[in-house]
Amino acid sequence: MRIVILGCGRLGAYLARRFAQDGHEVVVIDREREALEALGPDFPGETVVGMGIDAEVLRRAGIEGADAFIAVTGYDNTNIMAAEVAREIFGVPRVITRLNDPLRAEIFQELGLKTVSPTALAVEAIRKCLED
Repeated sequence: MRIVILGCGRLGAYLARRFAQDGHEVVVIDREREALEALGPDFPGETVVGMGIDAEVLRRAGIEGADAFIAVTGYDNTNIMAAEVAREIFGVPRVITRLNDPLRAEIFQELGLKTVSPTALAVEAIRKCLED
């Protein structure tokens, strides 16, 4: 599977390494070259420096042949815009976006985007721990 990941912070880097380890073809986009360099020389995937909402940057990342696009920057607005571009313009079949502010979940759902909210997941895990 060809997976394009936008955002190379802790989560994006971990996802990139994990998917590459699982045998997927991985491309990571970040606006900061240093973030991409942190993946290390042994990272088998590709990296692209640029803004992930820019169609030309997405093309350089091979979005047109992507099976999945995952937006995990620290910015909800960037994630939502990039996810919409990936889905609507490039027709990527699987688009997942990180939602940093769970209060915005309704907006993302109205757009039909699949979201993962680390904050909401942590809250539920902590609540469950307290109940046990």
